[in-house]
Amino acid sequence: MNYTVLRVWGIPIRVNVSLLVFVPVLVWLIGSGEQLAAYEVVINAATPATVDAASLSAADRWLVATLAAVGLFASVTVHELGHAWVAMRYDIEVESITLWILGGLASLAEMPREWNREFWIAVAGPVASLIVGAACIGALFVVPESATVAVFALGLLGVMNVSLVAFNMLPAFPMDGGRVLRAVLARNRSYVSATRTAARAGTLFAILFIFLGVVVTFSPVLVLVALFIYIGATSESRAVVLGDLLSGLTVTDLLSPREPVQIGATVETVFARLLAARRTDLPVVDESGAIVGAITAAALRDVGPAEYETTTVGDVATTDLPRIDAETSAFDALQTLQRSRADVGFVVRDGEPVGLVSRADFAAALELRHETTAF
Repeated sequence: MNYTVLRVWGIPIRVNVSLLVFVPVLVWLIGSGEQLAAYEVVINAATPATVDAASLSAADRWLVATLAAVGLFASVTVHELGHAWVAMRYDIEVESITLWILGGLASLAEMPREWNREFWIAVAGPVASLIVGAACIGALFVVPESATVAVFALGLLGVMNVSLVAFNMLPAFPMDGGRVLRAVLARNRSYVSATRTAARAGTLFAILFIFLGVVVTFSPVLVLVALFIYIGATSESRAVVLGDLLSGLTVTDLLSPREPVQIGATVETVFARLLAARRTDLPVVDESGAIVGAITAAALRDVGPAEYETTTVGDVATTDLPRIDAETSAFDALQTLQRSRADVGFVVRDGEPVGLVSRADFAAALELRHETTAF
Protein backbone atom coordinates (compact mmCIF):
# COMPACT_ATOMS: atom_id res chain seq x y z
CA MET A 1 0.00 0.00 0.00
CA ASN A 2 1.43 3.36 -1.08
CA TYR A 3 0.58 6.90 0.01
CA THR A 4 1.30 9.94 -2.18
CA VAL A 5 2.96 12.59 -0.01
CA LEU A 6 3.98 15.21 -2.61
CA ARG A 7 4.73 15.83 -6.27
CA VAL A 8 7.98 17.00 -7.81
CA TRP A 9 8.02 17.98 -11.52
CA GLY A 10 4.54 16.42 -11.64
CA ILE A 11 5.89 13.07 -10.44
CA PRO A 12 4.00 11.59 -7.46
CA ILE A 13 6.34 10.75 -4.57
CA ARG A 14 4.84 7.79 -2.73
CA VAL A 15 5.66 6.20 0.59
CA ASN A 16 5.10 2.47 0.95
CA VAL A 17 3.71 1.24 4.25
CA SER A 18 6.85 -0.88 4.71
CA LEU A 19 8.87 2.32 5.09
CA LEU A 20 6.58 3.57 7.85
CA VAL A 21 7.31 0.36 9.73
CA PHE A 22 11.03 0.36 8.96
CA VAL A 23 11.93 3.96 9.88
CA PRO A 24 11.39 3.44 13.65
CA VAL A 25 13.49 0.27 13.43
CA LEU A 26 16.22 2.20 11.60
CA VAL A 27 16.11 4.92 14.26
CA TRP A 28 16.59 2.26 16.94
CA LEU A 29 19.45 0.65 15.02
CA ILE A 30 21.27 3.96 14.53
CA GLY A 31 20.56 5.25 18.03
CA SER A 32 21.89 2.24 19.89
CA GLY A 33 25.15 2.93 21.68
CA GLU A 34 27.29 0.44 19.74
CA GLN A 35 26.13 1.68 16.34
CA LEU A 36 26.83 5.31 17.14
CA ALA A 37 30.28 4.41 18.45
CA ALA A 38 31.01 2.65 15.15
CA TYR A 39 29.72 5.62 13.14
CA GLU A 40 31.89 7.92 15.28
CA VAL A 41 35.05 6.17 14.07
CA VAL A 42 33.98 6.43 10.41
CA ILE A 43 32.89 10.07 10.66
CA ASN A 44 36.11 11.12 12.37
CA ALA A 45 38.18 9.28 9.77
CA ALA A 46 36.28 10.30 6.63
CA THR A 47 35.10 13.86 7.38
CA PRO A 48 36.59 17.07 8.84
CA ALA A 49 34.38 16.69 11.93
CA THR A 50 35.40 15.35 15.28
CA VAL A 51 32.51 13.74 17.17
CA ASP A 52 32.21 11.84 20.42
CA ALA A 53 29.25 9.50 20.76
CA ALA A 54 29.85 9.11 24.49
CA SER A 55 29.25 12.84 25.01
CA LEU A 56 25.72 12.64 23.61
CA SER A 57 22.86 12.55 26.06
CA ALA A 58 20.16 9.93 25.61
CA ALA A 59 17.81 12.52 24.09
CA ASP A 60 20.51 13.78 21.71
CA ARG A 61 21.34 10.23 20.68
CA TRP A 62 17.78 9.53 19.58
CA LEU A 63 17.50 12.94 17.95
CA VAL A 64 20.61 12.21 15.86
CA ALA A 65 19.19 8.81 14.92
CA THR A 66 15.85 10.31 13.90
CA LEU A 67 17.45 13.08 11.81
CA ALA A 68 19.75 10.54 10.13
CA ALA A 69 16.93 8.09 9.34
CA VAL A 70 14.59 10.74 7.93
CA GLY A 71 17.49 12.44 6.15
CA LEU A 72 18.55 9.14 4.61
CA PHE A 73 15.20 8.62 2.90
CA ALA A 74 15.12 12.27 1.87
CA SER A 75 18.50 11.56 0.25
CA VAL A 76 17.03 8.48 -1.44
CA THR A 77 14.29 10.70 -2.88
CA VAL A 78 16.95 13.00 -4.36
CA HIS A 79 18.70 9.91 -5.74
CA GLU A 80 15.54 8.77 -7.52
CA LEU A 81 14.84 12.30 -8.76
CA GLY A 82 18.29 12.15 -10.37
CA HIS A 83 17.16 9.13 -12.38
CA ALA A 84 13.87 10.86 -13.15
CA TRP A 85 15.45 14.10 -14.32
CA VAL A 86 17.66 12.40 -16.90
CA ALA A 87 14.81 10.13 -18.02
CA MET A 88 12.61 13.15 -18.66
CA ARG A 89 15.45 14.75 -20.63
CA TYR A 90 15.09 11.75 -22.96
CA ASP A 91 11.29 12.28 -23.10
CA ILE A 92 10.63 9.17 -21.04
CA GLU A 93 7.62 9.47 -18.75
CA VAL A 94 8.27 8.92 -15.04
CA GLU A 95 5.09 7.46 -13.57
CA SER A 96 6.03 7.66 -9.89
CA ILE A 97 8.78 7.44 -7.28
CA THR A 98 8.13 5.04 -4.42
CA LEU A 99 10.07 4.96 -1.17
CA TRP A 100 10.05 1.60 0.57
CA ILE A 101 11.99 -0.52 3.03
CA LEU A 102 14.94 -1.09 0.69
CA GLY A 103 15.23 2.45 -0.67
CA GLY A 104 13.46 3.94 -3.66
CA LEU A 105 12.09 2.99 -7.07
CA ALA A 106 11.58 5.37 -9.98
CA SER A 107 8.95 3.79 -12.24
CA LEU A 108 9.54 4.67 -15.88
CA ALA A 109 6.84 4.19 -18.50
CA GLU A 110 9.44 2.34 -20.57
CA MET A 111 13.03 1.23 -20.16
CA PRO A 112 15.25 2.62 -22.94
CA ARG A 113 17.09 0.04 -25.01
CA GLU A 114 19.67 2.52 -26.25
CA TRP A 115 22.80 1.76 -24.24
CA ASN A 116 23.79 5.40 -23.76
CA ARG A 117 20.36 6.41 -22.45
CA GLU A 118 20.26 3.58 -19.93
CA PHE A 119 23.83 4.39 -18.89
CA TRP A 120 23.16 8.04 -18.11
CA ILE A 121 19.81 7.37 -16.42
CA ALA A 122 21.44 4.73 -14.22
CA VAL A 123 24.45 6.91 -13.36
CA ALA A 124 22.34 9.99 -12.55
CA GLY A 125 21.05 8.55 -9.26
CA PRO A 126 24.48 7.83 -7.74
CA VAL A 127 25.73 11.23 -8.96
CA ALA A 128 22.83 12.90 -7.13
CA SER A 129 23.69 10.93 -3.98
CA LEU A 130 27.34 11.95 -4.26
CA ILE A 131 26.27 15.59 -4.47
CA VAL A 132 24.13 15.19 -1.34
CA GLY A 133 26.95 13.41 0.47
CA ALA A 134 29.47 16.07 -0.56
CA ALA A 135 27.09 18.82 0.55
CA CYS A 136 26.68 17.22 3.99
CA ILE A 137 30.44 16.79 4.42
CA GLY A 138 31.04 20.30 3.10
CA ALA A 139 28.58 21.70 5.64
CA LEU A 140 30.80 20.32 8.41
CA PHE A 141 33.41 22.99 7.52
CA VAL A 142 31.00 25.76 8.50
CA VAL A 143 28.81 24.20 11.23
CA PRO A 144 30.44 24.82 14.63
CA GLU A 145 31.49 21.67 16.49
CA SER A 146 29.55 22.92 19.48
CA ALA A 147 26.37 22.02 17.54
CA THR A 148 26.96 18.38 18.39
CA VAL A 149 23.66 16.98 17.14
CA ALA A 150 23.88 18.79 13.78
CA VAL A 151 27.52 17.78 13.28
CA PHE A 152 26.82 14.13 14.08
CA ALA A 153 23.71 14.02 11.84
CA LEU A 154 25.48 15.72 8.91
CA GLY A 155 28.47 13.42 9.30
CA LEU A 156 26.20 10.39 9.33
CA LEU A 157 24.32 11.51 6.22
CA GLY A 158 27.55 12.29 4.39
CA VAL A 159 29.01 8.86 5.15
CA MET A 160 25.72 7.06 4.43
CA ASN A 161 25.26 8.69 1.03
CA VAL A 162 28.80 7.94 -0.10
CA SER A 163 28.54 4.37 1.23
CA LEU A 164 25.23 3.79 -0.52
CA VAL A 165 26.70 5.03 -3.80
CA ALA A 166 29.54 2.51 -3.48
CA PHE A 167 27.08 -0.30 -2.66
CA ASN A 168 24.58 0.70 -5.34
CA MET A 169 27.23 0.75 -8.04
CA LEU A 170 28.06 -2.91 -7.52
CA PRO A 171 27.22 -4.70 -10.79
CA ALA A 172 24.29 -6.45 -9.12
CA PHE A 173 21.48 -6.10 -11.66
CA PRO A 174 18.89 -4.56 -11.32
CA MET A 175 20.69 -2.09 -9.03
CA ASP A 176 22.23 0.95 -10.73
CA GLY A 177 25.63 -0.72 -11.13
CA GLY A 178 23.97 -3.68 -12.81
CA ARG A 179 22.16 -1.39 -15.24
CA VAL A 180 25.43 0.35 -16.03
CA LEU A 181 26.91 -3.09 -16.71
CA ARG A 182 24.06 -3.96 -19.09
CA ALA A 183 24.43 -0.61 -20.87
CA VAL A 184 28.16 -1.15 -21.40
CA LEU A 185 27.62 -4.73 -22.60
CA ALA A 186 24.85 -3.61 -24.96
CA ARG A 187 27.34 -1.49 -26.90
CA ASN A 188 28.77 -4.61 -28.56
CA ARG A 189 26.06 -7.26 -28.25
CA SER A 190 22.30 -7.64 -28.39
CA TYR A 191 20.13 -6.16 -25.65
CA VAL A 192 18.84 -9.64 -24.76
CA SER A 193 22.35 -11.06 -24.43
CA ALA A 194 23.49 -8.06 -22.35
CA THR A 195 20.49 -8.47 -20.07
CA ARG A 196 21.14 -12.17 -19.57
CA THR A 197 24.77 -11.53 -18.61
CA ALA A 198 23.83 -8.70 -16.23
CA ALA A 199 21.09 -10.85 -14.68
CA ARG A 200 23.56 -13.69 -14.09
CA ALA A 201 25.87 -11.23 -12.32
CA GLY A 202 22.92 -10.05 -10.24
CA THR A 203 22.06 -13.61 -9.29
CA LEU A 204 25.64 -14.27 -8.17
CA PHE A 205 25.60 -11.16 -5.99
CA ALA A 206 22.26 -12.25 -4.52
CA ILE A 207 23.78 -15.59 -3.51
CA LEU A 208 26.79 -13.78 -2.02
CA PHE A 209 24.58 -11.41 -0.03
CA ILE A 210 22.49 -14.27 1.34
CA PHE A 211 25.68 -16.05 2.42
CA LEU A 212 26.96 -12.89 4.11
CA GLY A 213 23.58 -12.09 5.67
CA VAL A 214 23.00 -15.59 7.04
CA VAL A 215 26.37 -17.28 7.58
CA VAL A 216 28.90 -14.48 8.14
CA THR A 217 26.75 -11.98 10.02
CA PHE A 218 23.05 -12.08 10.82
CA SER A 219 21.56 -9.28 8.67
CA PRO A 220 17.88 -9.54 7.69
CA VAL A 221 18.17 -6.36 5.61
CA LEU A 222 21.00 -7.84 3.53
CA VAL A 223 18.93 -10.96 2.97
CA LEU A 224 16.00 -8.79 1.82
CA VAL A 225 18.33 -6.96 -0.57
CA ALA A 226 19.50 -10.33 -1.92
CA LEU A 227 15.92 -11.46 -2.53
CA PHE A 228 15.10 -8.16 -4.23
CA ILE A 229 18.12 -8.50 -6.52
CA TYR A 230 17.37 -12.14 -7.37
CA ILE A 231 13.68 -11.56 -8.10
CA GLY A 232 14.37 -8.33 -9.99
CA ALA A 233 17.15 -9.84 -12.10
CA THR A 234 15.23 -12.97 -13.08
CA SER A 235 11.92 -11.21 -13.75
CA GLU A 236 13.43 -8.41 -15.86
CA SER A 237 15.58 -10.87 -17.79
CA ARG A 238 12.48 -12.93 -18.52
CA ALA A 239 10.52 -9.82 -19.54
CA VAL A 240 13.26 -8.72 -21.95
CA VAL A 241 13.37 -12.17 -23.59
CA LEU A 242 9.57 -12.24 -23.89
CA GLY A 243 9.55 -8.74 -25.34
CA ASP A 244 12.14 -9.71 -27.92
CA LEU A 245 10.29 -12.89 -28.91
CA LEU A 246 7.02 -10.99 -29.31
CA SER A 247 8.53 -7.95 -31.03
CA GLY A 248 6.73 -6.91 -34.20
CA LEU A 249 3.53 -8.76 -33.28
CA THR A 250 0.19 -7.19 -32.42
CA VAL A 251 -2.86 -8.75 -30.82
CA THR A 252 -4.41 -9.11 -34.28
CA ASP A 253 -1.55 -11.44 -35.24
CA LEU A 254 -2.46 -13.73 -32.34
CA LEU A 255 -6.18 -13.98 -33.12
CA SER A 256 -7.25 -17.46 -34.12
CA PRO A 257 -10.68 -18.63 -35.28
CA ARG A 258 -13.01 -19.57 -32.42
CA GLU A 259 -16.51 -20.86 -33.04
CA PRO A 260 -18.70 -18.83 -30.64
CA VAL A 261 -21.15 -20.34 -28.17
CA GLN A 262 -24.66 -18.99 -27.75
CA ILE A 263 -25.32 -17.56 -24.31
CA GLY A 264 -28.44 -19.71 -23.94
CA ALA A 265 -26.70 -23.00 -24.80
CA THR A 266 -26.39 -25.62 -22.06
CA VAL A 267 -23.10 -26.55 -20.46
CA GLU A 268 -23.53 -30.10 -21.77
CA THR A 269 -23.00 -28.90 -25.33
CA VAL A 270 -19.93 -26.85 -24.49
CA PHE A 271 -17.66 -29.74 -23.52
CA ALA A 272 -17.82 -31.23 -27.00
CA ARG A 273 -17.19 -27.80 -28.56
CA LEU A 274 -14.11 -27.20 -26.44
CA LEU A 275 -12.75 -30.65 -27.22
CA ALA A 276 -13.37 -30.27 -30.94
CA ALA A 277 -11.69 -26.85 -30.98
CA ARG A 278 -8.86 -28.13 -28.77
CA ARG A 279 -9.19 -25.01 -26.70
CA THR A 280 -9.88 -24.13 -23.06
CA ASP A 281 -11.91 -21.03 -23.90
CA LEU A 282 -14.55 -19.97 -26.43
CA PRO A 283 -16.33 -16.63 -27.01
CA VAL A 284 -19.91 -16.30 -25.82
CA VAL A 285 -22.35 -14.36 -28.02
CA ASP A 286 -25.85 -13.04 -27.39
CA GLU A 287 -28.87 -13.28 -29.70
CA SER A 288 -27.51 -10.51 -31.93
CA GLY A 289 -24.15 -12.26 -32.36
CA ALA A 290 -22.22 -9.73 -30.27
CA ILE A 291 -19.44 -11.14 -28.10
CA VAL A 292 -20.41 -10.65 -24.44
CA GLY A 293 -18.05 -12.96 -22.57
CA ALA A 294 -16.01 -16.13 -22.54
CA ILE A 295 -16.66 -19.68 -21.39
CA THR A 296 -13.59 -21.41 -20.00
CA ALA A 297 -12.76 -24.92 -18.92
CA ALA A 298 -11.93 -23.57 -15.46
CA ALA A 299 -15.46 -22.16 -15.07
CA LEU A 300 -16.99 -25.50 -16.07
CA ARG A 301 -15.21 -27.25 -13.20
CA ASP A 302 -17.63 -25.59 -10.81
CA VAL A 303 -20.62 -27.24 -12.48
CA GLY A 304 -21.62 -30.71 -11.29
CA PRO A 305 -22.48 -33.41 -13.87
CA ALA A 306 -26.08 -33.45 -12.69
CA GLU A 307 -26.40 -29.76 -13.62
CA TYR A 308 -25.03 -29.98 -17.15
CA GLU A 309 -28.44 -30.02 -18.83
CA THR A 310 -29.96 -27.25 -16.69
CA THR A 311 -27.04 -24.82 -16.50
CA THR A 312 -26.65 -22.39 -19.39
CA VAL A 313 -23.49 -20.85 -20.71
CA GLY A 314 -24.72 -17.47 -19.49
CA ASP A 315 -24.80 -18.80 -15.94
CA VAL A 316 -21.07 -19.52 -15.86
CA ALA A 317 -19.62 -17.27 -18.58
CA THR A 318 -17.01 -14.70 -17.56
CA THR A 319 -17.95 -11.21 -18.72
CA ASP A 320 -15.57 -9.05 -16.67
CA LEU A 321 -12.51 -9.47 -18.89
CA PRO A 322 -9.70 -7.03 -19.69
CA ARG A 323 -10.27 -5.18 -22.96
CA ILE A 324 -7.26 -5.02 -25.29
CA ASP A 325 -7.19 -3.03 -28.51
CA ALA A 326 -6.52 -5.15 -31.58
CA GLU A 327 -3.49 -3.01 -32.56
CA THR A 328 -1.83 -3.26 -29.13
CA SER A 329 1.61 -4.83 -29.24
CA ALA A 330 1.62 -8.48 -28.20
CA PHE A 331 4.03 -7.83 -25.32
CA ASP A 332 1.88 -5.02 -23.87
CA ALA A 333 -1.20 -7.22 -24.21
CA LEU A 334 0.50 -10.05 -22.33
CA GLN A 335 1.40 -7.61 -19.55
CA THR A 336 -2.24 -6.51 -19.41
CA LEU A 337 -3.37 -10.10 -18.91
CA GLN A 338 -0.71 -10.63 -16.24
CA ARG A 339 -1.63 -7.47 -14.34
CA SER A 340 -5.33 -8.37 -14.38
CA ARG A 341 -4.54 -12.00 -13.48
CA ALA A 342 -6.81 -13.11 -16.30
CA ASP A 343 -6.27 -16.06 -18.62
CA VAL A 344 -8.28 -14.53 -21.45
CA GLY A 345 -9.23 -11.03 -22.60
CA PHE A 346 -11.50 -9.30 -25.13
CA VAL A 347 -9.86 -8.13 -28.34
CA VAL A 348 -11.49 -4.80 -29.14
CA ARG A 349 -11.70 -2.90 -32.44
CA ASP A 350 -13.55 0.43 -32.67
CA GLY A 351 -14.82 -0.09 -29.13
CA GLU A 352 -16.47 -3.46 -29.81
CA PRO A 353 -15.17 -6.96 -28.94
CA VAL A 354 -14.19 -8.87 -32.07
CA GLY A 355 -12.59 -11.93 -30.48
CA LEU A 356 -10.62 -13.34 -27.60
CA VAL A 357 -6.91 -13.64 -26.87
CA SER A 358 -5.65 -16.01 -24.19
CA ARG A 359 -2.41 -16.97 -22.51
CA ALA A 360 -2.46 -20.10 -24.66
CA ASP A 361 -2.26 -17.89 -27.77
CA PHE A 362 0.82 -16.17 -26.37
CA ALA A 363 2.37 -19.49 -25.42
CA ALA A 364 1.93 -20.79 -28.98
CA ALA A 365 3.45 -17.62 -30.47
CA LEU A 366 6.37 -17.72 -28.04
CA GLU A 367 7.07 -21.37 -28.77
CA LEU A 368 7.08 -20.71 -32.51
CA ARG A 369 9.34 -17.66 -32.18
CA HIS A 370 11.66 -19.52 -29.82
CA GLU A 371 12.04 -22.40 -32.24
CA THR A 372 12.81 -20.09 -35.16
CA THR A 373 14.93 -17.39 -33.46
CA ALA A 374 18.60 -17.57 -32.51
CA PHE A 375 19.86 -15.59 -29.52
